[in-house]
Amino acid sequence: MTIVPILVLALGTFAFRVSGTVLRDRLHLPERVKELLSTAAIVLLVALVATSTLTKGPAFAGWALPAGVAVGGLLAWRKAPFVVVVVAAAATTAVLRLVGVA
Repeated sequence: MTIVPILVLALGTFAFRVSGTVLRDRLHLPERVKELLSTAAIVLLVALVATSTLTKGPAFAGWALPAGVAVGGLLAWRKAPFVVVVVAAAATTAVLRLVGVA
């Protein structure tokens, strides 16, 4: 029966989401813990970007993909519009792959 695990997961997800609202004013974290949680979120996002950028399956993704991500990151840092960031990153990767840079 797959309905029981689905209902358990749905109830757990609902409880997890409601607990944030219910405990917002009751749970007070020290400033140091808040800083560590913020840093942990940034580190996890950087690890996700690095893994997605540098690997394709178990192997290195090649230089075109990291170059495209670097161009997109640079444009995002310079506050370019989102569409420009995505198109420039994709175009950079595509052009590098077209000229033979794996």
